[in-house]
Amino acid sequence: MSILIKTETEIEKMRIAGKLAADVLDMIEPYVVPGVTTDELNQICHDYMVDVQQVIPAPLNYHGFPKSICTSVNQQICHGIPSGKKLKSGDIINIDITVIKDDYHGDTSKMFCVGEVSPHAKRLIKITQEAMFLGIEQVKPGATLGDVGHAIQKHAESNRYSVVREFCGHGIGKKFHEEPQVLHYGKAGDGEVLEAGMILTIEPMINLGKRHMKVLADGWTAVTKDRSLSAQFEHTILVTHSGYEILTLRQEEKLTPLTYVL
Repeated sequence: MSILIKTETEIEKMRIAGKLAADVLDMIEPYVVPGVTTDELNQICHDYMVDVQQVIPAPLNYHGFPKSICTSVNQQICHGIPSGKKLKSGDIINIDITVIKDDYHGDTSKMFCVGEVSPHAKRLIKITQEAMFLGIEQVKPGATLGDVGHAIQKHAESNRYSVVREFCGHGIGKKFHEEPQVLHYGKAGDGEVLEAGMILTIEPMINLGKRHMKVLADGWTAVTKDRSLSAQFEHTILVTHSGYEILTLRQEEKLTPLTYVL
């Protein structure tokens, strides 16, 4: 399957979908507090997406996924299924949002701190967000996906963290997952060469301990094998003629680029 180059019309639709996805993360932030269940967060996001934004929550029923968002807590790497379990002070949680607007997808995620969080959890979150942005900064026509992966891997490993290798970013557009696969590790100069008009996600998953993972019996939730904490950030990125455009950029990131807002 070839990599799709988006038209100007498609790019504009992706901008709209990307902003809507980012807006869901802004909306849900005040609700991420001790005592809330991830099911409640799912319902709030679902109602906002369907009733207010009038978009389709892409994860719902995608290959059988039962909820409208993914909520991955502490040692959960990704694809956590919202449930009745309450969040407690000290937890960290990734909320992953994908919306469909006018047939096009916007995909983004961020980490939230629940109550008072330990310094080592805060540091993992900070380094993971920095790694994502360092990967994004490699994006321009003529660069390679290996450049992106190398920048992420170098930053994570230089801080003594590990990069999950079983999951990757991806092309995105009318389909949730398109070519290419965007690895978050690799060698500079390797891989697909980027061209203007490509749209892809960059979404590193970084572990406090070893990189190894397993999927739970629910068939979705990926967790660290050593039960160490894991963090993830994700943006949808357009390759422009001169570099990149982040289609899912949130207001807090415009104010403080490369800095996690705690």
